[in-house]
Amino acid sequence: MPRAEHQISREDISDNALKVLYRLHNAGFQAYLVGGCVRDLMLGLHPKDFDVATDATPEQVKGLFRNCRLIGRRFRLAHIIFGREIIEVATFRGHHVPEETEAPVGKKVTSHQNQHGQLIRDNVFGSIEEDAERRDFSFNAMYYNIADFTVTDFANGVESLKKREIVLIGDPETRYREDPVRMLRAIRFAAKLNMNIDSKTAELIPQLAPLLANIPPARLFEEVSKLMLLGSGLKTFVLLQEYKLFGQLFPQLQPFLDNQKGREYQLLEKVLSNTDNRINSGLRITPAFFYAASLWYCVEDRMQQHMGEGGLPAHDAFNLAITDVLSRQVQRIMIPKRFTTPIRDIWYLQQRLSKRLGRRAYITMEHPRFRAAYDFLLIRSEIEGGELTELAQWWTEFQEAAPGKQKKMQSSLRNNEGGNRRRSRPNKPRKPS
Repeated sequence: MPRAEHQISREDISDNALKVLYRLHNAGFQAYLVGGCVRDLMLGLHPKDFDVATDATPEQVKGLFRNCRLIGRRFRLAHIIFGREIIEVATFRGHHVPEETEAPVGKKVTSHQNQHGQLIRDNVFGSIEEDAERRDFSFNAMYYNIADFTVTDFANGVESLKKREIVLIGDPETRYREDPVRMLRAIRFAAKLNMNIDSKTAELIPQLAPLLANIPPARLFEEVSKLMLLGSGLKTFVLLQEYKLFGQLFPQLQPFLDNQKGREYQLLEKVLSNTDNRINSGLRITPAFFYAASLWYCVEDRMQQHMGEGGLPAHDAFNLAITDVLSRQVQRIMIPKRFTTPIRDIWYLQQRLSKRLGRRAYITMEHPRFRAAYDFLLIRSEIEGGELTELAQWWTEFQEAAPGKQKKMQSSLRNNEGGNRRRSRPNKPRKPS
């Protein structure tokens, strides 16, 4: 597709991506923009990331850029680092050769599949045509050539964009088995780009959903962040449920979601809707809030089990339930410690927010997670109502009140609770000397 027939302009491409493309080109290598950035530019969107494909090997790329580091064992990639922006450079992938067959002359077999057909190592280099066949979806196999500004569409990606369809390249079962995360990516693109999933691409997803259990939990954390925390989380959640994928990611939570009118389902919808609104308004969000809110009723349920079956007091049962739920969740999605600590804080504060007398209220407000815990309390009050509504309203008013008004609020609270002041112990009678 010549320059005159597409809308991609170098003005819309990151300056750093252009530097990478031109340096590769001037060194005698092929250099293309590829993947999501070309797709988004063709749709008139602004890409967040720019990926480059080349015939230079990772080591050759590293030799051209002092600010390059090589990453990845499964897929060897070069990252060119420009401050906070990273340009990812991938060498053209070739077709992997089954291990029992002999490799073509001159090609080194560095791919490996497990018993489920999943590629767990794939560093076979090839031509641009082979690379296009190895891409996941048709609209991600369009290449923008910096040499002549043409776009090469290897898999009818333009047609997919016109039809608003997500089409997997190749045999769906083979491609999903090679990398089950492609199922999640199909859902993400459908929600993000407001597209439909092609019937052949969609048909096998519910059947093959259990293959996600073979994906390393650390990789799933990154994928779930892209799914739920990029501004279309609610729509993504509905699709994940439709294609039986959500339960593979949150096995503890899934049994609570069978009833769409239940508080668990409604709370998750509310949390995702609020998160989408914050992201689309340019406000900051944290994965800790999403995980804390999503798994809250799992903690409550586990706490009741410990109290009923184990006879534990409420405080001990709550602590044990938190540990249980987090331990089970990280077996499927490896939530980093920098997020599990805030998750615990948000949960602990749900109990502390009910203790409002004396200095406790002021100490609670000074906690670094108070705002997140308060926001979660507001959502819970909308779902559960009752005493939580009064509690949420009290905290809303207390935060904004002047010091004199805050004391009156606490006095009123003390009177309503029956003047529950701590009694001083009577002095013990002195022993006769």
